[in-house]
Amino acid sequence: MLVKNLWLVLLLSLLSSCGYHLRGAISLPSGLKSIYLDGASPTLRERVKQVIASNDLVLSDTSENTGLIIHVYNEESHRRILSLSAGGAANDFELAYELNYDVLDAKNKVLVQHQTISVKREYFNNQQAIIAKDNEELVIKGEMYKQAVGSMLNGVKIALDMSKK
Repeated sequence: MLVKNLWLVLLLSLLSSCGYHLRGAISLPSGLKSIYLDGASPTLRERVKQVIASNDLVLSDTSENTGLIIHVYNEESHRRILSLSAGGAANDFELAYELNYDVLDAKNKVLVQHQTISVKREYFNNQQAIIAKDNEELVIKGEMYKQAVGSMLNGVKIALDMSKK
């Protein structure tokens, strides 16, 4: 029993020392208390709120007394047919999401300017399971938002690290 416990402790310490972290986990600077998100859609705002809550940060309602401002100046979603069946029904779709943003500090100094994040996914549209495919599209869109938010916040982290140097 003691040997099993020692192996478990050793394994856990190796995992923590190798830089392993949960997928989607983003470590933002500890001095940062709040982020203001300007010009974002309600869906993007909700995804950002979910991600930063795990970092003990708050999504502020105003730009006053906030540590960081993310200005979203363009956000677009597209759905495109990739192929058709012999009967003319859509077989494959491509979902695309693009996000353009700037990062400013609390004094409105630009830290990162004109960043673009593009996420694309393809999926097969089974004509026999239309309701299930609608649900699948919602799940895929949710994952696309999650990936875009992760990329954006990683970019913010890099910008903050660079501004401290």
